[in-house]
Parts: sequence; C-alpha cells; structure tokens
Amino acid sequence: MTLTFAPDTPDAIPLILIEKGDEVVLDALPEPARVWAKANGFQGTLGEVLVIPDEDGVPALALVGNGDAAARARGRFGIAAARAKLPNGTYRLQHALEPAALEEAALGWLLEGYRFDRYASQNVPQAMIVAPDGIDAARLEAIAAGEALTRDLINTPTEDMGPDELEAAIQTLAKDHGATVSVTKGDALLDDNLPMIHAVGRAADRAPRLIDMRWGDAGPTLTLVGKGVCFDTGGLNLKTGASMGLMKKDMGGAATVLGLAKMIMALGVKMQLRVLIPAVENAVAGNAFRPSDILTSRKGLTVEVNNTDAEGRLVLADALALADEETPDLMISMATLTGAARVAVGPDLSPFYATKSEDADALRRGAEAAADPVWELPLWTPYESMIEPGIADLDNAPKGGFAGSITAALFLNRFVTDTPRYMHFDIYGWNPTPAPARPKGGVGMGARALLAALPEMLDL
Repeated sequence: MTLTFAPDTPDAIPLILIEKGDEVVLDALPEPARVWAKANGFQGTLGEVLVIPDEDGVPALALVGNGDAAARARGRFGIAAARAKLPNGTYRLQHALEPAALEEAALGWLLEGYRFDRYASQNVPQAMIVAPDGIDAARLEAIAAGEALTRDLINTPTEDMGPDELEAAIQTLAKDHGATVSVTKGDALLDDNLPMIHAVGRAADRAPRLIDMRWGDAGPTLTLVGKGVCFDTGGLNLKTGASMGLMKKDMGGAATVLGLAKMIMALGVKMQLRVLIPAVENAVAGNAFRPSDILTSRKGLTVEVNNTDAEGRLVLADALALADEETPDLMISMATLTGAARVAVGPDLSPFYATKSEDADALRRGAEAAADPVWELPLWTPYESMIEPGIADLDNAPKGGFAGSITAALFLNRFVTDTPRYMHFDIYGWNPTPAPARPKGGVGMGARALLAALPEMLDL
C-alpha cells in the first residue's frame, strides 16, 4: 500500500482537474491536448480519466473529471477513482478547488491506495501525486495511516484477530508512539471488579480482558472506549449463519478508536489520552452466560440478560464505569452495537449521541470538514422506562424492537454518572459496496470527524 504523497519533482505529470462541461478549461489546453480530448469525447464526468501522450507516446498530462455539483453531492472522494485508472507515475494536481474540497481530494487519493493484502496479493494503484500546495501533508498522511489500521483490524478474521491478537496490536501501537499499556485478563477481571466483561467472554477459549492504553502527560483528558467483541456468535441466543457471517467486524468500535488514537498520537496533539478496550469473544459453551441471568456491574447496577446477543453494551458498561471514575474532560464510546442504527441511517452515516449540544455542534462541523458524515440521534429520556425490567435495575435487550439504538445508548449512559460530557457512536464499521477511497470491507466511521472537532471540543 502507498498511503503517502510522492516527493516533489519537476518531472511530475500535470493532472488537470476539469468540471463537467467546462469548455473554458478544455479550450485553454495546448492545441494537441485539446484536439485529443475532443477526439476522445472527454466530458469531465466525476472520476473520468484521459491520459494525453506526447509525440513519443509518453504521458504528457492527464485530465480528471470533477463532475458537477449534483454528482459530487451523491458521494465522497469522487476524484480518488482516477488513481486506479492512471498509469504508473508521479502527478501534480492542477485545480481551482476550495481548501476543504482540496483536502478531501488529497485524502481520498491517499485512501484509494489502501488494499487489504494479508492473505492474497492485490492490485495496488501505482499513480502518486505530489502533495498539493495549501494542505497539511503530514496530517493527511497520519489520518490515512490511522484509517488503514482500523481497516486492517476489522478485515482480519477472528482466527488471526481474537483478544490475544487485538492486545498485541495495541501493544505495537503503544510502542510505536511511547504509550503505556496495562491488561486485566481472565479471572483477574473478577478480582478487579469488571464482572460483566468476564461474564460475556468466559465461555471462549481465549480469555476475556480489558486493555488500558495511556498516552500524554499534559493537556485536557480524553477517554476513548471501544467495543472489542472479536467475534459474536450471539451466545446462547445463537445468531443465524447469515447474521453471524460478518461478526469478525464486531470489534469495529475498538478498531475505530485505535485508528483515532493513532492519528492523535502521530500528530502529537497535546492531551492526556486513555483508550479502554474490553476484548472478548461471545462464544457458546457450558459456562456461557444465559438468558434471564442477572449480572451485577462494576457500577453496582444489576442487569437482567434478556438476550445474550446484546452483549456489547455489557462489556462497554464496565469499561465506561471504570473510565467514569477518573471524570475525564470528554469520554467517547464507539461500538458496532445495534442493527436498529443500520435500519435508521444505513451503512454510510455514523449515528451518535451527545450529552452536550455544543459537542454535537462541533462534531457536525468537524464531520463536514473531514468528509466523514455523522447524524445525531436523541438520548430520549421518556424511553428510560423501556430499559427498566423491574426485576433488575436494567434490561440489556428491551422487548418490542422500538428505538433499539436509542435504548442501547440510554443503557450505556447509565454508567456515565460523573463525567459531564459523553458521546456514543453506534457505527457499522463496514463498507458493503466498493466506492472511491472506500473498498468493500472494514472502514473507519466518525474518527476523522472527531479528530477535526477535538480542538473545539477540548479547547486545544
């Protein structure tokens, strides 16, 4: 994979960006190029490419279509589609883009270079661009590297990305950036009062654990909590085969916060960062937790288990309770938590909840700047009664199916009692249809938006 910009060189091939139907730019091309473009019917549709050779047949310049406003509004990173269509070489973008559009184009170009090649070789685009003037190249490269980490973690099947391997990946990340890691594993979870993490993961042959990474010694405090269910069978409420097929991605919340953490650390953002990952497999065995069990959480709240397939909120609850004891300036959880969120907003939007409206506003602005769309859902307090079963303090799977993502967020919010600012993301973590800069497979959601919003949220 090549997720960096090319070194600057005077030999870079001009890459001319042209809006659909922009005859002015076409007519301003050198005469041979203009004739070639007309002869080949170049229209400037989004992602369209035309390479124009010189008299020796060597690429002299290339045209890339930027489409029209309507086409660009239907997706992201449309220009990135050109990268795989161009011949090997180094290019220099010539454009009239506004700063935000230029940053999206440059980042999309980098992300188009991602391929998951752990198990089979892949055709990687060889066309490179020089970092365009006006962008922060190092920042975009750090973002691309963080996104690649997220995608790799999600794409790797559970045999090679169980709790042990996820812990090893975090240890490597920490070593690369001077962070520290502590791990509470197996029955030590009970000794350290993390009982719901233990209950969910105890049936697997790979021990459950809580992984705690810390970085930075100055600045505001940020705690990220990511759901690390490395595979989810559904437990005794066993999923169907079709529903189980993508459950290697059930640790997408952990993968996404680790990608965000990598971005933060690589950029040297002045903050005190903590990352908590409850890493488990929800397996089936004689000691699996059962429907109708009542678990006592770290917070002291009791939880009636009405569906063992609603395990993610259980492991997150203990991690959130632990994080809440330090009252960070901002706490954020990320999880592939509910199918209800997918029904509500589909696979492309990151639904989120926020206890403070100013954080939600900052995130929306960050999302627009980062081409990382989000959508706020409400922590609707009238639904609190839906998560109160009567026999215990909380119900992990309210009956009826209404407002499933909201009730899950309300459940988690019960474990954040002392930290005044909390956000929760109910992401999908998977791109089902190939798109420019976003191949089919694991994908980060919300991380770039948060990175863009954190300076406003934390007064950095």
